[in-house]
Amino acid sequence: MSEQKPSKQQPISEVIRARLKAKKVRFHANDNIAAHIEPGELDGLVDEVSEKVQALLESLVIDTENDHNTRNTSRRVAKMYVNEVFNGRYVAPPALTDFPNISRLNELMIIGPISVRSACSHHLCPIMGRIWIGVLPDKDSALVGLSKYARLTEWVMSRPQIQEEAVVELANMLEQKLKPAGLAVVMEADHFCMQWRGVKDNDSKMINSVMRGDFLENSNLRREFLSLIEKR
Repeated sequence: MSEQKPSKQQPISEVIRARLKAKKVRFHANDNIAAHIEPGELDGLVDEVSEKVQALLESLVIDTENDHNTRNTSRRVAKMYVNEVFNGRYVAPPALTDFPNISRLNELMIIGPISVRSACSHHLCPIMGRIWIGVLPDKDSALVGLSKYARLTEWVMSRPQIQEEAVVELANMLEQKLKPAGLAVVMEADHFCMQWRGVKDNDSKMINSVMRGDFLENSNLRREFLSLIEKR
């Protein structure tokens, strides 16, 4: 039986959701579902989201017909969420071409700070921060170009989530790809759900660290890494 195609009566989100449920695939806010989206469906998703955002603006009693500032806001917001802010949900991970550790490098490498932009899954408010990655390779580790760390970080962060889970997911992917002797990831970020609303505290930040392998077992290595990123 061929897969059911979207129609005017069936929003593209329902088609994708039905496909995910049929395959028993989880689709939480911070999950990537790129493998289950067909070519052209993201354009349809932008159209659908635009209609929903327009309904939101109307429910907020905003006259988008006569207000030139918000006349095309629904379309702009839809494109922003699907193609940029939440893009890490809808596109495949970046290719991380690796090469062997021929020189048998085994010294500490630090990448960062990498600027990151994400969104809190509770209020969809921005999370803006920086990430440092520490890698201790061994002779069997894979090595990747420096830009690939930033590309993978951006892909992981471009979706609604909480910082604690995002840092762990990034660490898991790097550990699986690189197979290093040690891995460390530290993230420091401002949360607009605290600064823009709620307690409205502009000074507080959240810092998370994930330590794996030698970084977890060797306090001197961990201290060296944290000392070097503190100087940055």
